[in-house]
Amino acid sequence: MGAARPRKRGSSPKASASVVVRLDEQGKRCLKQAAELRHMSVSDYIRTVTVPRAEREIQGAREQVVALTADEQLAFWTALNGMPALTTAQRRLGTIMRGERD
Repeated sequence: MGAARPRKRGSSPKASASVVVRLDEQGKRCLKQAAELRHMSVSDYIRTVTVPRAEREIQGAREQVVALTADEQLAFWTALNGMPALTTAQRRLGTIMRGERD
């Protein structure tokens, strides 16, 4: 591998590819407002937020890790600890497996 070329002072890396994203008006307003809060362009905001997130997702997939938010963790825990409602067919199968008659 060759050495990286030094950048000129004060220059920023140039984008080498573009992506077109279609948003509804509310989504566009939301991105614009978030970018303004960080004092950056919408394009810069999308780059600084989405690329690191995508990198984390790729790394998580490589490590076979599932990351959940606090709300998602609670919903998952609740689903695992809840008693499932048996269907009629499952109850009938249980009766047959126990050797009982309908």
